[in-house]
Amino acid sequence: MASMQMEMMVEENKQPLGEIADSFPQSNPQCSEQLQDVKKVLFQEESDSGSDYGSYKKLEKFLPRTVPAGNMLFPDLFQTSNLLFYDRFETYKDYMLGDCKPSEVREFIAEYLETALEPSGWKAVWRTDVFKVLVEVTDVEYASLKALVYLCDPFLCESHISSITEEGIRDLLEVKDQRVPLQELYVVFDESGEYDQTAVVIEHVRFFYQHIWRPWDEEEEDHVDYFVRCVEPRLRLHYDILEDRIPSTLVAEYRRLLKHCDEVYMHFTNLRNNLSNKDSDSESELDNVSMVEGMKMDDELENQKRKLKLIENPLLRYLFCYQRSSGSYSVKAKGPRSTGGKVIHVVSTNLSLTTLQCLMREKLEPESENRDLEIQFHRDPLEAVNACYDGDLVIICPGHYTVYGLINITDSIELEGYGLPDDIIIEKKGNGDNFVDCTGAHIKISNMKFVQHDAVEAIVTIHSGKTELDNCVLQCETTGVTVKKSSELTMKYCDLYGAKGAGMEIYPGSNCILVGNGIHHCRDGILIKDFIDVVYEIPKIIMENNVIHNNEGYAVVLVKPADCEVIKLQTEEAKGGCLHDNLSDPNVLLPNINESASKENQGIQKSNTCNKEEYLLSKEQTESHCAFDEEAESNHAITTELVANTRRKTQIHKKRLSALGITKADDDNITSQEIFVSLVGNQFKRNGKGSFGTFLF
Repeated sequence: MASMQMEMMVEENKQPLGEIADSFPQSNPQCSEQLQDVKKVLFQEESDSGSDYGSYKKLEKFLPRTVPAGNMLFPDLFQTSNLLFYDRFETYKDYMLGDCKPSEVREFIAEYLETALEPSGWKAVWRTDVFKVLVEVTDVEYASLKALVYLCDPFLCESHISSITEEGIRDLLEVKDQRVPLQELYVVFDESGEYDQTAVVIEHVRFFYQHIWRPWDEEEEDHVDYFVRCVEPRLRLHYDILEDRIPSTLVAEYRRLLKHCDEVYMHFTNLRNNLSNKDSDSESELDNVSMVEGMKMDDELENQKRKLKLIENPLLRYLFCYQRSSGSYSVKAKGPRSTGGKVIHVVSTNLSLTTLQCLMREKLEPESENRDLEIQFHRDPLEAVNACYDGDLVIICPGHYTVYGLINITDSIELEGYGLPDDIIIEKKGNGDNFVDCTGAHIKISNMKFVQHDAVEAIVTIHSGKTELDNCVLQCETTGVTVKKSSELTMKYCDLYGAKGAGMEIYPGSNCILVGNGIHHCRDGILIKDFIDVVYEIPKIIMENNVIHNNEGYAVVLVKPADCEVIKLQTEEAKGGCLHDNLSDPNVLLPNINESASKENQGIQKSNTCNKEEYLLSKEQTESHCAFDEEAESNHAITTELVANTRRKTQIHKKRLSALGITKADDDNITSQEIFVSLVGNQFKRNGKGSFGTFLF
């Protein structure tokens, strides 16, 4: 009723809504309720009349202020540089650009500004690379993206050049007809909230031309809208770089390509303009040379643009660029010094005299065979590693070190923490790069703690060569240690925890010696990749006295393909068609398991009367999971399963060779091979799904 009454009063008396609301007596409860209804309609009327371009007042978002650095007389500014990805994405997609084509971008932005920007009455700081000065905006030219400005009184200016004066700034504005680009204006903070949206709108335009727009975009074909093809991938790339989700080498490569592309495009445009301005009747040999040069520039520009698009597209970036940039295999080893000799690198943030004396007595003097041994001091472990040559020693003193980038160890060096691991902490910042990559022939890392946050790669990756980890603590969030093909790892008395993936990933063809380690609170303990197409390259593992406990999944997981030939062969094995002599013994394929194991740990319920055929078939098809309480049973079960899997692979390999006409395969040694050379003294406790699991992919 209140709504109807108010509408009638507006229609009949043409009174403003605020006066109508105030005309209701507030002492009467019934009138008070009517007043609330009127206010609801009033507020709805005000919100409906607002801008369609994302008013921050309407969304109850108020921009904070920021104090400009330098001249304290400058007023506070709106803080707009820290807008979130979604704020920019929504503005560009829904309000600013929509489905426009590249040739329509400037027109769409002008319409957006005309709708959302306050045309006059606000102050701003005009900021260039040389100076910044306080101005007042009296008008905005939307089509040219410029504002008509005048200097404020009193004159406020800050410059890197002492010769700039008020008179010089006034002369510059006269030359520019008092017009400056909107991107160079930073709106002065106003508590009323009237200019919040103006500050945000200018920030969106400024960000667009700084990070999204490319000079050559307008020449691209218009068959796909500009936002989908260019804006969204570049916006995502900017925030991926901002949040350190991309390897630093790839970021550097992208910026180098972008700079080079800008230079080539500028030269190409100048050359094209010169050729177009010349009279067509006065062609000369020089013009023909210029045309050939222009064609070469055009080809180079297209090639550079393709490379940029590979990096800008998230999927293509990962497939074609990420692995190449995040790995260390592309970096060559330095080898020994040309002058010969060994250098000891000492890393410390604050080296006291007492620590130096102890270091000299305990480490430096025993290492020095002669008095000419060189010692270099560093404050950053990454700097020390990059300065190393083959045979060098890096001693890291107690302290908390922060590393930005990849610790890329390509030479045979030794990194040793001087003290207990918890006293020498190396923490990784940025989650786009790997943490520690090892490709040297022989590397040793001891007595230190590595801390990793929000990464996308392993905390330590051994790509090639031999690496030894001794008495280290590895606090990680993705995969702990990855041992790639044809590499060797010796890991002793280390503590590894926190991995969202597996604590260790072991690839085919690698050799691992694991002694006395603790692997816990990961998704899985150790993940072994045993691919069926790589029969001759099964990993070799020695596991002794390790404790793998409190992981969400299994202590040890075997990854193998769910090949149709595997299922077919196992069916034949179950029927006795092509079963190997050694596999006919039920003790080989049917370990002495606990018949009372639960469904959760075994994957299937087996009765005491289940026969060999049923167990073999269901075991592969349902990924049988065995859980054992006793240490000896766990080690025996893992050994038996992996040996049986290797023999099944051998049978499939023989069948494939027979199909190709090769009647005899040299696989006698393969049949006798085992993934675990030694598996004794290990303990698997409180793992969520048991001691051993098989993952089919």
